Amino acid sequence: MQADNILTHPKEINNNYRSLSAKHTYVLWRMRHKFRQRGNIAPLHGGKSPRINMFMSKKEQKRVMVVMGTRPEAIKLAPIVKALQEDPRFTACTVNTGQHREMLASILEWFSIKPDHTLDVMEPGQPLAALSGKLLNGLHVIMEQERPDIVLVQGDTTTAFIAALAAYYGYDYYIRNEEGARRFIQIAHVEAGLRTHNNYAPFPEEVNRRLVSHLANWHFAPTITAAQALRAEGITKQVFITGNTVVDALNLTVKRLEDMPHLLPEGVTREDLKPPYILITGHRRENYGEGLDHICEAILILAKRYPGYNFIYPVHLNQHVQGPVHAKLGNQTNIILTLPASYPAFINLMRHCHLVLTDSGGLQEEAPSLGKPVMVMRTVTERDEGIKAGSAKLVGTHTENIVDNVAALLDDPVSYKAMCSSKNPYGDGHATMRILNLLAGEDPSANIFHTESR
Repeated sequence: MQADNILTHPKEINNNYRSLSAKHTYVLWRMRHKFRQRGNIAPLHGGKSPRINMFMSKKEQKRVMVVMGTRPEAIKLAPIVKALQEDPRFTACTVNTGQHREMLASILEWFSIKPDHTLDVMEPGQPLAALSGKLLNGLHVIMEQERPDIVLVQGDTTTAFIAALAAYYGYDYYIRNEEGARRFIQIAHVEAGLRTHNNYAPFPEEVNRRLVSHLANWHFAPTITAAQALRAEGITKQVFITGNTVVDALNLTVKRLEDMPHLLPEGVTREDLKPPYILITGHRRENYGEGLDHICEAILILAKRYPGYNFIYPVHLNQHVQGPVHAKLGNQTNIILTLPASYPAFINLMRHCHLVLTDSGGLQEEAPSLGKPVMVMRTVTERDEGIKAGSAKLVGTHTENIVDNVAALLDDPVSYKAMCSSKNPYGDGHATMRILNLLAGEDPSANIFHTESR
């Protein structure tokens, strides 16, 4: 028995407008918009008008507020922001909460996004409760000013949860201003349904995303597994499987990198890339302390055991990461510690690396898109699809387990090749188009990511 509106199989593409694929529907809108701008409007499908009015007035356009605050959010929302700005069905407003102030700026610059509003909420060592209070107050003011129809959030950050909560509280605005008790801000959740079923791993992300799910009106699940997780929690309405927008952002970036093949992070030289190299990230809050210590010990053992490989580690700016990483790994000659890399420079590193060691969530999705094996240094992951597909392996945070699994892959070319050739279960590069089409009221069955066809 399938949940209501959880669609897992797309219809065949035919000449009926309703069953056009997400890509063709979106392109059709763009073409019609260009014809309109030129004063040359061509009839569609033998002169018949499409079922949705192509030329919306300002009142008919949906006003979408996109809220982001961290580097991963900005990466995954950038394709949506860019598409919204060019789509005549919407007007867009972008808010940067500044949760990752320094790291977010380079992402916005890379994708040429200028936020309409920016908050300044971060302080060193600030507890989550203080951060949440600042976000709620700041976003409340912006939402009352902008009065969006839809607030769109991504993933599981504190920014995403508080933005969804502020939008829900926005219902109060319309009651106080006598605009009707039925008027409320809809909440659209991109990357909905990821679960570990452990409230403290990852912390606070697991609880953040669960709470967003129970506030949201639109649930854009990246995979069937994510949609099924929502169903298990009783969330069955307006659930759509779209793929993950991280693949859309990656494709846009790889295309641009064709013209800048030598773009590298500060502190990495072309000589560093001549030996095969392993790319590393490690920064999760739940790994602070003992977990990160064990990870560093494993990296040091591997670097000494495999002197023919370089180990490149762009180190997160958080003091809980910088201190132990530099203390334990700073003196090994084939370990290269750098400042956090810009997004395009990091993607360039990942394109040419041998494999990826990470406790990140996004890299579990990005690396398979580039055919790179991923060793996931966490005790649990909300991205089981990569594990099942064979593109990733969950190795935990114990030193011996990390060393044994990485060594097995480095010593066995057959196993390595098998992981490289595994299918990417996370997307096909068209998630953005599906999401916009669904928000605009297009046929859901034509806007579904079908993982089995990958």
